Amino acid sequence: MRQKLLLSFNAGSSTVKIGIFAREAQGARRIGKGVIDFRAEPLTFHLVEGPQVFDVPLVAKTDDLLHDVLEEVFDWLGEHYDLDAVSAVGHRVVHGGDRFADAAIVDEEGLTAIESLVTLAPLHQPQNLRLIRAIAELKPGLPQTASFDTAFHRTQSDTVRRFAIPREWFDKGVKRYGFHGLSYAFIAGALKTLEPETVGGRAVVAHLGSGASLCALDHGISRDTSMGFSTIDGVPMATRSGAIDPGVLFHLMDAHGLSVKQVEEMIYKQSGLLGLSGISADSRVLLETPSKEACEALDVFTFRIAGEVARLAASLGGLDTLVFTAGIGENQPTIRRSVVERLRFLGLLLDSEANDRNEAVISREESRVTIRVIATDEEQVIADDCLRLIG
Repeated sequence: MRQKLLLSFNAGSSTVKIGIFAREAQGARRIGKGVIDFRAEPLTFHLVEGPQVFDVPLVAKTDDLLHDVLEEVFDWLGEHYDLDAVSAVGHRVVHGGDRFADAAIVDEEGLTAIESLVTLAPLHQPQNLRLIRAIAELKPGLPQTASFDTAFHRTQSDTVRRFAIPREWFDKGVKRYGFHGLSYAFIAGALKTLEPETVGGRAVVAHLGSGASLCALDHGISRDTSMGFSTIDGVPMATRSGAIDPGVLFHLMDAHGLSVKQVEEMIYKQSGLLGLSGISADSRVLLETPSKEACEALDVFTFRIAGEVARLAASLGGLDTLVFTAGIGENQPTIRRSVVERLRFLGLLLDSEANDRNEAVISREESRVTIRVIATDEEQVIADDCLRLIG
């Protein structure tokens, strides 16, 4: 019998991660993964199949539709997997607004609803839509599902979600939504396995990658998060500013004549670690650069992260668990150490040797807070949602 497959698409602003999953009785099992890197010259498809790794230069040119790129990627995937056995495709969609409180099958009505939210996520939502439409063109009739980053945070109270602006704007959708929900959903599931009775208790999860945010979990349920209305808010990121006084934006436009587009470009793509250092958006490069600017960029980064952990602990009324995840959180002991050292007043004590080895638990036995490192897997959440929806 032909084994049925699922594909997952996790689109960022400059890459698309592809998961290849086998449909089995116990759920979706990953059997491969790939990345389309739109930053590479030439455009490149990176494919991992078991121990084998393939880096494939792509001939197709990037356009607004992505049809040619995906067709070429599917041709390469077809040399390794039976694509006729693909029964559905799941997508990460950044913004679900108030319309989507859970993953959903993408039909015409759903596609229209996703498109209506473009103004809330102008960098990510268009990429999600391009992928959905390209697959519908290349594989007509193939079911597609959408898993929304914002949906996980719908459990937060209106007190948490409101801005202190006139009330009518809340009803018009101007509120704190929160993001990285698929990652937090995976971590909540991992904590349930590790600590089935408490699910980590009062836990703060630090998703630290090129995009970064933190989430307060109460026994696995989202209660607060650092990102708000947009993916800019919260802690500094690779190229995004994080939280910034709105008066700065008014000043840049009024006193210096910058347009809205210029300010948007600065805040999304020229700020964060890149802007602070003037050197690189990559924390690995900054850790290896012995300059004042590099050190200061990392100091601001870890200072803001520690401050957000403390704020979220206040939202939870205490802290039992701190989890580091995503690329930086999982792999950079120096960053973790700097964050934890700033939180000693909360009773966090780091086991330096365990931290340096990237072990699963990096807190000392006498620490009042358990400090964990857990690898996240957003594609697994997408595949599980897809399987749940299509049956």
